[in-house]
Amino acid sequence: MAGVDRLRDRLTARVRASRNARRPGGEAATGRKARVRASRNARSRRPAGACAFLLALAFAGCGDAPPLADAAPSSEALADAVLEALADADADRLAALALDDREFREVVWPHLPASRPERGVPASYAWADLHQKSSNALRRLVARRGGRRFTLLAVDHDGETTDYGAFRVHRETRLRVRDETGREIDVHFYGSTLARDGEYKVFSFVVD
Repeated sequence: MAGVDRLRDRLTARVRASRNARRPGGEAATGRKARVRASRNARSRRPAGACAFLLALAFAGCGDAPPLADAAPSSEALADAVLEALADADADRLAALALDDREFREVVWPHLPASRPERGVPASYAWADLHQKSSNALRRLVARRGGRRFTLLAVDHDGETTDYGAFRVHRETRLRVRDETGREIDVHFYGSTLARDGEYKVFSFVVD
C-alpha cells in the first residue's frame, strides 16, 4: 500500500505541475513576469544614471558664458595684437580681435537696453548694423595704416566706461604709440573695447 500511495503522490504532483505551467499564474508565467520586471528595472536605472550625468554637466557650466575667441588678457595685450596685425596689413587677424556673431548674441546682446522686448529690435538687425560699420572702419584702417609699424607705449580711453554687469565697454580707445621715426603720437585705431573677467576684445573698429 505504501508503494501505491507514493505512486499516487508522484502522479498528483505531475498533474499539478502541468496545470501550473499552463495557467497564466503558473511557474512559467511567474518566470516571464520576473524577467519582465528585471528588464523594466534595468531600463529605469539606465535613464536615471543618464539624467544624473546630464544634470551634472548642466550645473557644471551654469552661470558661465562661453569664453571669447582670440581674446587678449589685458587692454595693452589687445592693443599690441592690433598693432602687430596692422603692421602685417592682415585684415583677417584684425577682424578676429573683434566680437563675432556668436559672442554678440550670447554675451553682449542680452544685457543691452536695445534687447528689451518692448524695443522690438531683433538681435540679427543689431548685429548686422554693428558688424557692417565695424568692418567698413577696419578696411579703412588697413588702407590708411596697414604695413606701418608702431610701438605701444600706453592705452587710455577718452570716452566713458559703461558697466553692463556681465561686461564693461570702454569707449574712445586711445593708443599712445611710437612710430617708425621715433615720434610719440596718440592714435585711435579702434573705437570701443569690451572687457569681461580678464578677456579683452575690440567691440567695434568704428572710432567714436
